[in-house]
Parts: sequence; C-alpha cells; structure tokens
Amino acid sequence: MNTDIANIAALVAQIDAPDQQAQGEAARHIDGLLKPVGSLGRLESLAIQLAGMPGWRGQVSKPAHKAILVMCADHGVYEEGVAVSPKAVTAIQALNMTRHNTGVCVLAAAAGAQVHVVDTGIDCEPLPGVKDLRVARGCGNIARGPAMSRQQAEALLLACAGYTRELAAGGVKLFGVGELGIANTTPAAAMVSVLTGSEPGEVVGIGANLPREQLQHKVEVVRRALAVNQPDASDGLDVLAKVGGFDLVGMAGVMLGAASCGLPVVLDGFLSYASALAACRIAPGLHDYLIPSHFSAEKGARIALQHLDLVPYLNMDMRLGEGSGAALAMQLVDAACAMYSQMGTLAECAIVLPD
Repeated sequence: MNTDIANIAALVAQIDAPDQQAQGEAARHIDGLLKPVGSLGRLESLAIQLAGMPGWRGQVSKPAHKAILVMCADHGVYEEGVAVSPKAVTAIQALNMTRHNTGVCVLAAAAGAQVHVVDTGIDCEPLPGVKDLRVARGCGNIARGPAMSRQQAEALLLACAGYTRELAAGGVKLFGVGELGIANTTPAAAMVSVLTGSEPGEVVGIGANLPREQLQHKVEVVRRALAVNQPDASDGLDVLAKVGGFDLVGMAGVMLGAASCGLPVVLDGFLSYASALAACRIAPGLHDYLIPSHFSAEKGARIALQHLDLVPYLNMDMRLGEGSGAALAMQLVDAACAMYSQMGTLAECAIVLPD
C-alpha cells in the first residue's frame, strides 16, 4: 500500500463505496443463523456494514489488530476563560497515556486495542513516547482569528491520514479516534454550530465541568469566533482551519485515512462528531465507514448526530473523551464478528422456520 497522499483530492479519490454484493451475501448468511431473523437487531446491521468494507473483503471475523489514535493539542481560545483545568494538563495527560493508566488506555486494553498518542500541537517540547505530527505549539485563538492557516490544516490532515494508512499497511483492521486538549469543546461547538446551522446556545456545553454560571460566556466566545472568522459551512477544511483545532483536524485525517484503506473507524464523543461533520463535507463517502460508539453527554450531541445520520450503540452518560467510548464500542464490533463467524446455521441444525 502506498501510504503517501499528495493532496486531499487524491485522498478522497481513494475512498471506495461499500461492496453491496458482499453486504447482500452477509445479510443472507445472518438470516440463516441459528436464531429468529432480525433477533440480534443492530448487531446484525453492524456485521453487514463491516462485510461491505473493501478492507475487510467480506471476511467478518474479529480483527487481530485494532488501534485508537488520540490526537493531542492545545488551543489559543483557552485564553478566553472557557475551561477550568490548567492548560498544562494536555501535556501531562498525554504523558500519562504513554504510561497506559488513563481511561482510554485501560478500556482499550480490555478491548485488545493499542493506543497511539499523537502530538498534533501541544504547547510544550516534544514528549517521549508520543508520535510527533505537530504543526505548531498550540493553535490560534479562534475568538480573535483563525485557529490555523488552510495550508497548515491540509498538511496536518494529510500527515494524520498518512500515519493511519501506515498502521493499516501494518495490519490494523479497526480504527478508533480520540482527542486530548484543554478548552477543545469550544472549537468543537463552533464547528457543530456552523456545520449544522445551529445557534451556539444550542450546542455549547459545559465540557470538562465548566461551572454553569460561566456557560453563557462560553456561548458568547463561540459567537465571536464565528463572527470574526466567517467559516464556510460548505467547505469542511475551511471550518477546521478557521474555528477548529489541531486535534480536530487530526481526527478528521484519521477518519479519511481509514476510509481510504476501506477500513472502519469508531467515533468517540462530541469532539469526534464535530470532526466527522467536517470530514464528511470533504468526502461524503466517508459516512459508510463510520461506527458511532456512544451518545455523548455533552450538549449539542443530539444535533450533531442527527446531522450525521448516526445512532450510537451505547448511552452511558459519558463525556471523558480520549477515545474512551470508541474503546468500549470495539467490543461490540468483536461481538458482531463472533455472531457472524461462529454461530451455527439453521440448515446445519435441521431447523426450518415458517415463511
């Protein structure tokens, strides 16, 4: 596999439509399993979705190699007082991830997935054990100007897609996305506002425990960011560059990189919804490769998911981020694969169901 992609158009051109013939064959196989037709509900539709992905070639079996890519970056909008945690927590928590003791790390280990910690723009010196794809030490303050230039956004998106393609070439068959960045729910809300045509007050939430009396201030910061930058809702890269952030661009790159290899990518929570909305503007065909993990407790989640036309598999009142929801949902992928590949069939057991 050629992991280098020259530009976004070339990346998008690598994303093929699902194999409908393989999906039809999978549906017929599932209908013939030792159970009433349709009785395993969305587990059946998940298996059918996987069967159609070119990277799986119709072989629905538990993936031996899974990866969750956690994109880490700092945000200039932190200066506007939209977060209660110190900005240094981004770097501290990224290092903790290399010690395998954070939420996503323990949940990923339970799912048999490897966590890859990626520095897309932490405001510190490069960290040991962290993949360095940084564009700069923190992005711009979106309340006063763009998060980054369009050129920076494209370069980072392609770098993250390329890294994802490298992992796919090494055998990874299932990807998940996560993020880490103090104050990053503010740019995510700005993106969701633009890409869904919603008022900021409808999508701005408390993030990592922002006091509710400060919520209106955060709404006003998002309004200011949209007014200052005037992002083009029809152009996903423009939205990412103007009111997004390096971590959000990175997740979009992972999604597009996985889809370009014909492989599924499991979303996490609200931040990943924002990136998925932008990435689907760039490549509408990406949608077929997205697996929604959980219904984020962050305000705006329902609006974002409705516009993505995705229904999460889990509703756990979670809003940790990091890829924690993606790690949990990977076990559902394993369950769908076990159902498909290990259950007996009605024919084998001489059971004939009435028409």
